[in-house]
Amino acid sequence: MTIRAIATTPFPGQKPGTSGLRKKVRQFREAHYLENFVQSIFDAVGNMEGATLVLGGDGRFFNRQAIQIILKMAAANNIGRVVVGQNGLLSTPAASCLIRKLAAKGGIILSASHNPGGPDEDFGIKYNSNNGGPAPESITDAIYTRTQIIDSYNILDADDIALDELGEFTLADMTVEIVDPVKEYRRLMKRLFNFKKIKKLFRNGFRLRFDAMHAITGPYAKDILERKLGAPKGTVVNYQPLEDFGGHHPDPNPVHARALFDLMFGEDAPDMGAASDGDGDRNIILGRGIYVAPSDSLAVLAANAHLAPGYENGLAGVARSMPTSGAVDRVAAEVGMPCFETPTGWKYFGNLLDAGKVSLCGEESAGTGSDHVREKDGLWAVLLWLNILAERQESIAEIMKAHWRTYGRNFYSRHDYEAVDSAVADKLMTDLRTKLEHLPGQAFSGETARTADDFSYTDPVDGSVAKNQGVRIVFESGARIVYRLSGTGTEGATLRVYLERYVVDPSEHQVETQVALERIISIADQIGGIAERTGRAEPDVVS
Repeated sequence: MTIRAIATTPFPGQKPGTSGLRKKVRQFREAHYLENFVQSIFDAVGNMEGATLVLGGDGRFFNRQAIQIILKMAAANNIGRVVVGQNGLLSTPAASCLIRKLAAKGGIILSASHNPGGPDEDFGIKYNSNNGGPAPESITDAIYTRTQIIDSYNILDADDIALDELGEFTLADMTVEIVDPVKEYRRLMKRLFNFKKIKKLFRNGFRLRFDAMHAITGPYAKDILERKLGAPKGTVVNYQPLEDFGGHHPDPNPVHARALFDLMFGEDAPDMGAASDGDGDRNIILGRGIYVAPSDSLAVLAANAHLAPGYENGLAGVARSMPTSGAVDRVAAEVGMPCFETPTGWKYFGNLLDAGKVSLCGEESAGTGSDHVREKDGLWAVLLWLNILAERQESIAEIMKAHWRTYGRNFYSRHDYEAVDSAVADKLMTDLRTKLEHLPGQAFSGETARTADDFSYTDPVDGSVAKNQGVRIVFESGARIVYRLSGTGTEGATLRVYLERYVVDPSEHQVETQVALERIISIADQIGGIAERTGRAEPDVVS
C-alpha cells in the first residue's frame, strides 16, 4: 500500500453551512470533487495525526463508495482510528452519540438529511466536532477557505474495507473498527426512558405505526420499538434503508408522509403515528385524528419531560429557533425556567447545551432534541412521547386539549415555496428588508403591525453575533409572520413563510389550522407579494 499526493484544482463549490455541503450525486462523483472537500476538512480542522474519527451515513446512493474514499484518505492523513457503522450506516443522532461516547476528535456524516436520494438526486457531507454537534462557523469557514486554494490531496492505494463485517481492520497504520450502528444509541435510550413502562403500554394493546420512510431510522426503530419494547411485529414499516428511499422523499411532513396521515385520520387508526427523515434527526407525531405540529410537540415535551427518568429532576432551560412558534415560551414562563430564541441551526443550541443553560431544544422543521446528544433526534422524540403516554394514560388528543386549555393554543403553520428562482427569492427578501422600518403602525386586513425586524442574535455563551436571520413581523394581536430562505435544497431557493396566531378561548382551539390562519396567510402574501413574484398560487408544502 502506498500513499499518493494527487494534484488537483481549487474546489468549485459554494460555502457550506453547518448542515454541510449538499449537491447532486453527479457532482460528488466528478473527479476530485469529494476528495477535495474531505482533504479540506482534514487540513482545516488540524491536529488529526493519531486522532479518532466517527464515520457513517444515511445509506443513500453513493454512501458506501464515499466511505471507502474517506477511509483511504484518512489513512493517508495519519488518522489513528476510524469507527464506522456497519454497512456504512449511522443515523445523525447515533453518530453524535458515538463521537461523545468515544471522546473522538469529531465525525464525518454523509447525508443530505430529508432530501431525496438516488443517482440523479442529492448527496451531502458534513463535519461534526468533538462535542458531537455540527461544526461551528470558525471551522466551516476554515474548510471553505481551504477548498478555494487546495492543490493536492492524499489518498492510500488499497483494497476496500468489508463494511458488512463487524470487527477491526487496518489500512496502513490506521485502525478501522466496524461497529453495530444501533448498540450505543440503544444503551443511551435505555438510560433516558422507562422501558418497563413503555413495554407495559404495548402489552396493554397500545398501537403505534412508525414509518421509517426506507431511511436510516429503520434499523433503530425495528430494534428498539419491536425487539426491545415489545411493539407488535409490523409496527415499524418501510424499515429497510434503500439508496433511493424507495423512490420517495424522506421528509416527515403532511405531503411526503401522506400514507401515514391518511391512516391516522382513517376509521381504524392506531393510537399513535410517527415518522422520521433521511438521516434520522427529524420527527412527526400524530394521534388518532390529530396532527401534533412540531412547535406544539416541543411545548408538550417541555411540560412533561420530568415524567421520563432522564429528565426527572427537571429541565435547566429550553430553547427554540426563532421561526418556531412561541408555544414553548409559555411553558417556560409558567414553570419559571429560561427560554432562549436562537437562529435556525443546531449549532446555536449546541452552545447552550454545552454551557448547561438548556436541556431541551427544538426547531419548527420537525427537529427536537435534548442534552443527550448534540443533534436533533427523531426516534428519541418518539420514545419521549411514548414514555409520557405510558405515564399519563391519556390519548394524544386528550393531552393536546389539556395542554391548550392550560397554555392557550398557538395556531402555527409553515408554507414552503420550493425551487424558486434564486434571484426572485433574493429580491423578495431584499425588498422586505427595505420596508421594515415603515411597517409598524400599518394596518393589514384588521391586523396592525407592532414590530418588524430582521432577526439578530447575540450568543450568550461566546458572544458571537448572527445577523439577517429572517424577517419577522409581529402584530398587535400577537400574530406573527416570518420570512426566510432555507439553505437545505440543491436547486434554486426555498422560501419559507411561517404563520402564527395565539388563541386563548378553548371554544376556538378545534378550528382547522389553515382556517384559523386564513387572514394571516393573506396578509403574508400581501406584504411579501409572494404569488406575484413567484407565480405560485399556493405553496408546494404546507406543514
